[in-house]
Amino acid sequence: MQQPSFDLSGQVALVTGAGRGLGRAIALALANAGADVALGLRDIAADGGLADEIAGLGRRALKLQMDAGNLDQSRAAMDEAIAKLGRIDILVNNVGGGGSQGPVEDFTEQTFDDTIGINLKSSFFIAQYAGKHMIARGSGRIINMSSQAAFVALPGEAIYCIAKAAVSHMTKCMAVEWGKYGITVNAVAPTFIATPGTAPALADPVFKADVEDRIAALHRIGEPHEVAGAVVFLASPAASLITGQTMLIDGGWTAR
Repeated sequence: MQQPSFDLSGQVALVTGAGRGLGRAIALALANAGADVALGLRDIAADGGLADEIAGLGRRALKLQMDAGNLDQSRAAMDEAIAKLGRIDILVNNVGGGGSQGPVEDFTEQTFDDTIGINLKSSFFIAQYAGKHMIARGSGRIINMSSQAAFVALPGEAIYCIAKAAVSHMTKCMAVEWGKYGITVNAVAPTFIATPGTAPALADPVFKADVEDRIAALHRIGEPHEVAGAVVFLASPAASLITGQTMLIDGGWTAR
């Protein structure tokens, strides 16, 4: 009887937003599972030693200048990854940001465009470009970055919630169209995770206590490796029958 495999040996992964937080943890987890990793970095000179850590695991690491908000630069980075590492088997489309907060009635058109642009537009076109390469090869794994905000209304973050909900539905659309090419497309949807990006908000003890209370089952802030584990699973042969899904990693927030 065939047993599930979580081994990524011989695979090439591209992780966008790899410089810190979730992206960094995901890149290391993929390397630990056997993959070579291309690192999409907003500043190629600021990887914080990540490439060396991956090399220390015996994997290839390629640093790429890749600001996800710059689609021409992102496409060029993907071309470089394919040229130097041979292919992209796994795309971790770690794109997004909360942007401005406020009541629905006060958001400006520019804020809407900026938030949708980085969370949805960039995610779509990066996945599209990698998807074309995977279609030609007849296989691939794409893991998009959604959020628990796709499933619950977070006061003051309406546009972000809308954008991440769209990412989850985009994931379904891509999965349905690209399954015939041997490509699976899934997403992960984390709750509040302890990263440099969430540190300012979580430094407020009142806000942190409210978040911990809303994470109804576990009552604690998540850690980056807890998201990275789900990504490795979705990228692995063990998840070969899973596509079009958004995996909530929310400690029970949406179960309440």
